[in-house]
Amino acid sequence: MTRVILHGCNGKMGQMISGLAVEDAEVEIVAGVDLRDDGHNGYPVFASLADCDVEADCVVDFSSASVVESVLVYCVEKNLPCVLCTTGLSQETIEKVGQASEKVAILRSANMSLGINLLLKLLKEAAGILAPAGFDIEVVEKHHRMKLDAPSGTALALANSINEELGNEYEYVFDRSARREQRPAREIGISAVRGGTIVGEHDVIFAGADEVITFSHTAYSRAVFGKGALQAAKFLAGKAAGMYDMSDVIG
Repeated sequence: MTRVILHGCNGKMGQMISGLAVEDAEVEIVAGVDLRDDGHNGYPVFASLADCDVEADCVVDFSSASVVESVLVYCVEKNLPCVLCTTGLSQETIEKVGQASEKVAILRSANMSLGINLLLKLLKEAAGILAPAGFDIEVVEKHHRMKLDAPSGTALALANSINEELGNEYEYVFDRSARREQRPAREIGISAVRGGTIVGEHDVIFAGADEVITFSHTAYSRAVFGKGALQAAKFLAGKAAGMYDMSDVIG
């Protein structure tokens, strides 16, 4: 049984994970952290991690970028692995994640779904074949109107996967409105759409002469991310210090 402290337990993802954990015999949410608590969770909820004194095997964080550094401090102090699902991190915070991973196991992923992490692998193969053949590359992501960061962490992860395969020689372009010139060959356009209740849609477009190949992933429910987070927690518990990602979980 993997015992989890759920940071951000009363947010939409936190509540989704809480429900999924009830149905999973291999994991238990033993405590939550959130600013508000109406007593309905079935486990103790603390206003901050600093107040939490419950023993656990792993922390799962689905909160906000502004408090991630405090999560890292807590995990290092308690020697607890951390599944870090929060996106929109600053470069400074990302560096602190790396520093913390020298002391505890940290799994950081822009997207916890199995499908997206398979797509990351497939895109490498596609990029290696299509980019040298002159195909242009565009990433389009769509999310609900409440999402704060843009582009999504997943869109950047998809672009990064492609760029790594291509020797990191491609520039990311987020806005062409001020440019009046032909599209350069070595760029990856990344566009963000925000509206309604879209859970998450990502399209990667390889546009060549007379043909277009599109890789698409659509999340119809937040459950796909919650299931991935719980699988990651079970994987990470007991692991040695270091940086991990979902590719380690799916093997």
